[in-house]
Amino acid sequence: MPLIESAIGGVAGTVIDTALKAGGAVANQIKGAYTETQAQQKAFAAAQEYVKRYDQRHCQVKVMPGLMKEPLPLEDIYTAVKLLDEQSIHYFAGLDDLEETYRAKGRRSFGLEESEPRDGIQVASAEQYLMVLGGPGIGKSTFLRKIGLEALRKNGQIERDCIPVLIELKELRDETIDLKQKIAAEFATCGFPEADAFTEASLAQGKLLVLLDGLDEVPTRNLNQVVEHIEKFVDAHSNNAFVASCRTAAYRGSHGTFLKRFTDVTLAEFDDEQIEQFIRRWFRSALDLEAGTADIYWQLLQKDEHKATKELAQTPLLLTFLCLVYDRENLLPTQRSALYGKALDILLSEWAAQKRLEQDPIYKGFHPDLEKVLLAQIAYDSFEQDQLFFLKDDIIRRISEFLADTLDAPKHLDGAAVLRAIERQQGILVERATNIHSFSHLTLQEYLAAFHIKEEGLDAELIAHHLTGRRWREVFLLVTGLQGNKAIEFLKAIETTACTYVAKHPKLITLVQWADTSTIDSLGQFNPLAKRAAAIASAIDIAIDIAIAIDSAIYGAIYSASASASAIAIYSARAIASAIYSAIAIDIDIDIASAIASDIASARAIAIDRASARVSAIDRAIDRARAIDGITSIFMTNPQLADLPSQLKRMSTIVPADEASTEDWQNWANELEALWLEALGLTQADLTFNKEEAEALQNYLYATELLLKCKDAAVRIPKQAWAELEARLLTYPS
Repeated sequence: MPLIESAIGGVAGTVIDTALKAGGAVANQIKGAYTETQAQQKAFAAAQEYVKRYDQRHCQVKVMPGLMKEPLPLEDIYTAVKLLDEQSIHYFAGLDDLEETYRAKGRRSFGLEESEPRDGIQVASAEQYLMVLGGPGIGKSTFLRKIGLEALRKNGQIERDCIPVLIELKELRDETIDLKQKIAAEFATCGFPEADAFTEASLAQGKLLVLLDGLDEVPTRNLNQVVEHIEKFVDAHSNNAFVASCRTAAYRGSHGTFLKRFTDVTLAEFDDEQIEQFIRRWFRSALDLEAGTADIYWQLLQKDEHKATKELAQTPLLLTFLCLVYDRENLLPTQRSALYGKALDILLSEWAAQKRLEQDPIYKGFHPDLEKVLLAQIAYDSFEQDQLFFLKDDIIRRISEFLADTLDAPKHLDGAAVLRAIERQQGILVERATNIHSFSHLTLQEYLAAFHIKEEGLDAELIAHHLTGRRWREVFLLVTGLQGNKAIEFLKAIETTACTYVAKHPKLITLVQWADTSTIDSLGQFNPLAKRAAAIASAIDIAIDIAIAIDSAIYGAIYSASASASAIAIYSARAIASAIYSAIAIDIDIDIASAIASDIASARAIAIDRASARVSAIDRAIDRARAIDGITSIFMTNPQLADLPSQLKRMSTIVPADEASTEDWQNWANELEALWLEALGLTQADLTFNKEEAEALQNYLYATELLLKCKDAAVRIPKQAWAELEARLLTYPS
C-alpha cells in the first residue's frame, strides 16, 4: 500500500480516538465547536494533511546539492540500520589492546564493538526513551525520520499506537523554550482542530512519539537550558515515547549524562550487507536494472584496489557521495586522491554548512584550510610511528605545538578546545576508548598523510624509508595522485630505489639481465615488460622447486607459521611477478608462470607424500608440453626450447610406478628440472637463493609492481617519459 494511504489509515484512527477520549475542558474545546461527525471529518482531514506534510518535510532526501539534482524518497533508499549497546564498546581498553584488536580483525574498520548489533527499528519500538548516538553522516536524522514513518503507517514496524512529531532541536535558538508549543505548532500547520487542546489531550493519553533530532546542533549558549527543559518535559509526560539523537562526541563530552532516563545506543557503521543493500536500492531505475549497474558497482568495490574506497562506504553520508560519483561517471576513478579529498571536504565543511549548523565559536579563527594542515600533520606523524590509535594528551600536545608554531593562529585557542571542536563538528577524530582517539576512517588518515608529504616535500623520505612497507601502499598511490604534472619524477625516484635492492646481489643482477636477454626477440607481440615479468615468474617457479629439493620440509611448511623467511619471500616474489605480468598483458590469456615447472613440484610432492596420485604427474607433464606455444611467445627460441615438447612427452611415458621408491621419484623430478633449466638457459646455482637474496628479490618486484599502480593513480604522465621509464623496468645495465 502506498505510503500516504497507509499512513492516513494508521494515524487517522489515533487522531480521532484521541479527540473523542479527551476529557474535561480539553474535550469541550475539541468537541464543543463541532458535531461528532464534523470532528471526525476534521480529524481525518488533519491526519491526511499531517501525513502529506511529514512526507514532504522529512521523507525527501537531498544531500550534496552540487551532485544530487533532485531529492529521492526516503523509502526508496533507506537501508535498515543496526544499533550497538553503548556499554559494548571498548571505552576502557588500553592503547595496545586497541591496536591489537584492530590488526587482528583483518578489515579496514575502526569499529571495535563486542556485542551483536540489533535491528534499529525493533529497538526503537521496544524502548520508550531512546538516545541514538553516532558520528556525523552516520544516519541519525534519517533513522529518526524512518521511525516516524513507521509510526504513521497502519501496520508499521512501530507497534505503539502513537502520532510521531519530529522536532529539529537546532531551531531552539530563542531564550524561551517550549516543546509543547513546538508540538502544537506542528499540528496547527496541518489543520488539526484546536491544536493546543489536541496536543494537551495527546500528551495526557500518552499518544505522542516525540522525535528530538540533533541535540548536538543546539547552539552552545542554549544547550544547558534545552537539556533541562527536555528532561522536565519527559518527566511531566512520561507516558509518551521519546527518541533523541546526538553526535557521540558531544554527548560523551558533556558533564554527566544529558538525558538520564534514556537508553543510550550507537548507530553501527554499515557492514558489507548494508552497503550492498544501499547500492541496490540506489541503482534500481529501469535503466539501471537492465544494465545491472548495482551488481557492477558492488563487484567493483570488492576489488583490492578499491578497499580503501569501500571503507568510506561504511558511513552512509560518504556512501551516498560515492553512489553519486558512480552514477555520474559510471566508474570509480583510479585517481583516488581527488575522490578522497572531496570526501574530506564534505566532513570538514560542506555537511555542516548544508545543515545550516551554528558553528562552534572556535571556528571563527580556525578555518578549514588550517584545520586540514593540522590533521595532515597528525596523520603523518601517527603513520610514521605506526600508530592508528593515540592518547588524548598526546594529540592535545600536538595540536598545541602546531598552534604555537602557526603565525596567524588565533591566540585564544588551546589544544583541548580544538580537539573537542573537531570531534563534535566533523567527527574526523573519534574517541574510541576513554582518552584514546583515532581517525574516523583509515582512508582519510592515509589521504591526510599523503597530503602532508606532498605539501612538505617529503617524497624522498617516503621512498627511502617506506617503499616496501605494505601499510604505506595506499599513501604512495595518493601521493602520486597529488603530484599533478610532477608524478613522473616521483615514479623515477621509485625506480631508482627499486634498483638498489638487486644491485647488492650479483645473482639477482644475473636473473634480471637473463629475463631481458632471453625475451628480447621472442615471438610474442605484447609488452616487453610483461615478457620480462613472466620470465622472472617462471624462473622463480623453478627456484621454488629447487628449494623443495634441497629441503623437503619446505613443501609442508610453506603455508604454515614454520615456513622459513626465505621460502615466504620467494613465494611472495612469484606472486608479485605474476601480478606485474597480468596487469600489463591484459590481452594474453595464458598464465605462463603457472605453465612452467609445476609438474616438477608435483613430482617432488609425490616423493614427499606418497598419498599423492601418480596420474597427476603424468597429466601435468602433458599439459606443460601443450603450453609450449605460450612459452615460446615469452622466450627466444633455441634448440633446447624447441625440443622441450617431445622431451616432456617422453618424460610422461617413464613416470615411476605407484610402488616406486622415493629416490626414483626424486630422480624423475631432477630430470624434469634439468630439462627446464637447459631449455631456459639457466643453472641450478642461478636460482638457489639465500634469505637475503630472496627478500631483496621480493622487495624489488614489489617496488616495481607498486610503481605500475602509482602510474595508474597519477593525474598525468607524459607518454614519452613513461615509455622511457617502462623500458628500464625489470632490466639491469650490463
